[in-house]
Amino acid sequence: MSNVQRVKRSAQADDTFVRLAWSRVWLLYTQTGSRPVVKIAKLINQTLLAPSLPLQEDFVYHWKAITHYYIETSDDKAPVTDTNIPSHLEQMLDILTQEESERESGETGPCMEYLLHHKILETLFTLGKADCPPGMKQQVLSFYTKLLGRIHQPLLPHINVHRPVQKLIRLCGEILAAPTENEEIQFLCIVCAKLKQDPYLVNFFLEVSMMSIRCYHNRGSRVDLASPDTGQPQAEGQAAESPEEPKSAAAQSNNYNIVTSLLNLTKSPDGRIVVKACEGLMLLVSLPEPAAAKCLTENTELCELLTDRLSAFYKALPMSMDPLDIETVESVNWGLDVYNMKDDAAIFTGKRALISFLSWLDYCDQLIKEAQKTAAAVLAKAVRERFFVAVMEPQLMQTSEVGILTSTALLNRIIRQVTSEALLQDMVYFLLGEEKGPETLASIAQNPLRHRLIEHCDHLSDEISIMTLRLFEQLIQKPNQHILHSLMLRSLEERNYLENKPQEEREPVENGQPHDFIDLEEDPLFVDDFSPENRLSSPDWLSNSPTHSPYHAKPDGKTEVHKIVNSFLCLVPDEAKSSSHVEGTGYDTYLRDAHRQFRDYCGICQRWDWRGTPKAMEKCDLDSPFFEGHFLKVLFDRMGRILDQPYDVNLHVTSVLSKLSLLPHPHIHEYLLDPYINLGPGCRSLFSVIVRVVGDLMLRIQRIPDFTPKLLLVRKRLLGLEPEGLNIDHMTLLEGVIVLEEFCKELAAIAFVKFHASASTSP
Repeated sequence: MSNVQRVKRSAQADDTFVRLAWSRVWLLYTQTGSRPVVKIAKLINQTLLAPSLPLQEDFVYHWKAITHYYIETSDDKAPVTDTNIPSHLEQMLDILTQEESERESGETGPCMEYLLHHKILETLFTLGKADCPPGMKQQVLSFYTKLLGRIHQPLLPHINVHRPVQKLIRLCGEILAAPTENEEIQFLCIVCAKLKQDPYLVNFFLEVSMMSIRCYHNRGSRVDLASPDTGQPQAEGQAAESPEEPKSAAAQSNNYNIVTSLLNLTKSPDGRIVVKACEGLMLLVSLPEPAAAKCLTENTELCELLTDRLSAFYKALPMSMDPLDIETVESVNWGLDVYNMKDDAAIFTGKRALISFLSWLDYCDQLIKEAQKTAAAVLAKAVRERFFVAVMEPQLMQTSEVGILTSTALLNRIIRQVTSEALLQDMVYFLLGEEKGPETLASIAQNPLRHRLIEHCDHLSDEISIMTLRLFEQLIQKPNQHILHSLMLRSLEERNYLENKPQEEREPVENGQPHDFIDLEEDPLFVDDFSPENRLSSPDWLSNSPTHSPYHAKPDGKTEVHKIVNSFLCLVPDEAKSSSHVEGTGYDTYLRDAHRQFRDYCGICQRWDWRGTPKAMEKCDLDSPFFEGHFLKVLFDRMGRILDQPYDVNLHVTSVLSKLSLLPHPHIHEYLLDPYINLGPGCRSLFSVIVRVVGDLMLRIQRIPDFTPKLLLVRKRLLGLEPEGLNIDHMTLLEGVIVLEEFCKELAAIAFVKFHASASTSP
């Protein structure tokens, strides 16, 4: 160690140089291991003998030390870590950082001028591309990354920066699982971050000369700041193109290399690299530049990547899965799904595949949500065509009940998870079609998938019916106007469910009432139900409410709200009621939920162009035949069989109808919640359907002994207040009666809440 000791003694005059020198010794020693000490001493001598020069001279010294290595060395097989190139590059970065910190913001120092003028980045790119000495590509990528990350002044607009950066981008992702993947993704991400800070810079990275910039260039303007010169050789005859031929020019070269490189890195076996690449893509799609958005969607494989991977994850799912497992699997955020294969398999088969699918779906959703508007529309359409139509539709249209159940449960989970406006819109068009005109009985089968899904609400399999009803319940809660227009509003727009005859031409019956008028207060079936506890005439309920509903008339065109509420509360006769015998099941329990849900719906619908009052009768086409629409037809048919259907089916049918009733549209309110409208011949409303059910119930009650005690026992069992015991006859009917009673109370609460809200907002 005598050489080392001699060098050490010669440096004692300057402690700063000693510390710097020995830091270099330690760096080299840890990199080389047991290398000859002569090399260590040589490095110390180089460090100590270097004079204390101004920053520029010091910068030039380190750069020339690197270039001299290539002139002097004959061993090009030794790895770069055995040389002093990494330390010189680090010193150059330190000098550039120090120079910038010592100058005013935005001022370019002599060291940076030297780097730009002498095309140091170009030279480093060449060395990195050749990977000479071995590992040089890694060092170059790291240098570029640190340079762009540490220097605050804008560098990318300089032609001698963005041109080599563009070239280096093309080297990234060329080889799958390359040893430089980590440095590649860090470099690409710092470029993406710089583009996010200044989106116009993306024009320097599009492999197409934009016509406006070329014309600007031809007028003699500066090239290095305005022209997106990527360093690519121009195609033959490109310079002679005229501005009148933009399409042919764009067709010659339209590459978006940074996107291509990131897409390649998303195929890495290293999950961390994949996540970083996805983050970079999300930054790029959000750039507002129209040219970049167009190039991104038309000239890269981003659409293919999103949809192909989504399809692959979907196809990897088991053919049969428990819908409950699909619904209850934890929420998945892309890139954060840490998992244990053994634990997942122990919970249920296919959990890992399901999480992978939902994770990638979340990424697609978030990407489209962040994307520039035109890019988002193109990406969403690609997902619709390449995944929903090509992959999911055949699964939903199959005849296997197991397959239908699984695919419907998956679709329900997808609907629940999608939040981006563009993807939701295309998904809705996929499910319901784009038709906006009135629905007719003859046209319900024009869209096969829509028709099949609605028919599945009334499937022979109760499981399929329940799952499809839950799907539509989820769908109508999404913030998309077309959903409700397609399922309901286009059938109610003309209000042709109303009687289209003058009052004097209607067929009179006893007491002068219309033929279809239902006066519950005079009906012997319901007269006893107007008991004080059921009425809402208490000042506590209506003290702050106007007397009349804004939608209806009595005698000046309005119906008193308490009459509407009591109409629903009194539909079910006393002998068919059981809630009054169980504490905490009164009508008022529904008011809080109705108020909260109605407020939520108003928040969703307030930005839609929904009318505030019903369409004027003189403007309605009342002569056109009325069809309630396929969706309401199936729901009304189901509601009409409430006494003969399983309890769970009834719960979901009434849940969907109650959510539809909550919608703040005057036509929906009128059709679903007004018992006093004069229906046209052959028309039915929700209230008229329930009246027919109650009429059937009254006939059947008479044939069941001890009906009321049995009904109360069933209610207590459903509430968990009584243990399960012997089977009770007519269980389906009794459960249906309980659901019917609760549904009528819920509708009454909704009617009251909507009236109160409209009254409080009216002038």
